[in-house]
Amino acid sequence: MNDNAPMTMAQKILAAHSGRERVEVGELIEVHTDMVLANDITAPIAITEFAKLGIDRVFDPARIALVPDHFAPNKDIKSAEQCKQMRAFARAYGIVNYFEVGRMGIEHALLPELGLVLPGDVVVGADSHTCTYGAVGAFATGMGSTDIAVAMATGQAWMRVPETMRIVYHGALRPWVGGKDLILHTIGRIGVEGARYRAIEFVGPAIDALSMDGRFTMANMAIEAGAKAGLFHVDSQTAAYVAERAQRPYTVYAADPGAAYAEVIDIDAAAIEPQVAFPHLPSNARPISALGDIAIDQVVIGSCTNGRWSDLVAAAEILRGRQVHPAVRCIVIPGTQAIYLRAVREGLAEVFVEAGAVLSTPTCGPCLGGYMGVLAEGERCVSTTNRNFVGRMGHAKSEVYLAGPAVAAASAVMGKIAGPEDV
Repeated sequence: MNDNAPMTMAQKILAAHSGRERVEVGELIEVHTDMVLANDITAPIAITEFAKLGIDRVFDPARIALVPDHFAPNKDIKSAEQCKQMRAFARAYGIVNYFEVGRMGIEHALLPELGLVLPGDVVVGADSHTCTYGAVGAFATGMGSTDIAVAMATGQAWMRVPETMRIVYHGALRPWVGGKDLILHTIGRIGVEGARYRAIEFVGPAIDALSMDGRFTMANMAIEAGAKAGLFHVDSQTAAYVAERAQRPYTVYAADPGAAYAEVIDIDAAAIEPQVAFPHLPSNARPISALGDIAIDQVVIGSCTNGRWSDLVAAAEILRGRQVHPAVRCIVIPGTQAIYLRAVREGLAEVFVEAGAVLSTPTCGPCLGGYMGVLAEGERCVSTTNRNFVGRMGHAKSEVYLAGPAVAAASAVMGKIAGPEDV
């Protein structure tokens, strides 16, 4: 072991949280966690396992976040019981960051918005898209509910130190191309196992110019390439975003010059068109110019992937003064209550309703085939969500096509998969 060997961003964060000067790829380590997260599907399992530990307190009531977002507002009796169990646990253990309906949001949009996840943090959540927080320079990863139960009790988690791959995006983005298009193109190139149990560092001129919303989108879908975490370096844009929100100290970590990477991939971002991932894998990505004539039944604009403010702005720009195709149902779901309220105050809500779209309370809803837009047999949906597996949004014989908000909105108007330039 070379004690002076440079480390990647992931190694440096994990070393700091394990009380060591350095960690090596492949080591099994125990780390201190800065935030532990669960939702209304995964928290009940964790709570049941937590009870088996026989302890009377959580490690830190301010370092646990419980967010009812998947089937909330309650879809049915079962979902009501799950939320009731989570609510009771939050009250019994004094959980500070429990977010009731009306004050909640989709978890991975809400926590960064409130400054609960910060640069240099280690965040573990009972949801695979916990990796979203890598956009602010945190090492964030999903775990099973049993692991989360232990983390709630001890503030500790164990993991194997991942190797890191570095993906460099060169050039300036074309109009209407954003984070969703970059990550779909990337997953299409490397495959759904291309970053299996690796951390990814997203870097390059195109990343430097990308908005925070676009970075959250990319980090969110790192798991769709198999990644353990997706990390962005903390720059002036990140610092400005965090400065408005942070209510506790944090530490910024950057990769050392000369750090060893398992793989380095260069991507010409200037050549990337708006992307669409065909069923039934996020890796089945194609440029908009390569699509045929594909009629659709539904459009979903929202989720922890693309329910942020700039996503709604892009969709509204397309829908303003136009009508949703009479054969299409268009559902718009802001990621948080704050985004919803801003949409009302700044006129986007009016744009959506006048266009013939449904504007929903924040919820995961249709993303996982839960409610608010489940697909019937044979139906096709263009969705800004993160997965298009068989049966993901409903019937096993339905189809989900993944895209960014501009393509989704254009498709809603045209009644078929279409690019922004087509409307």
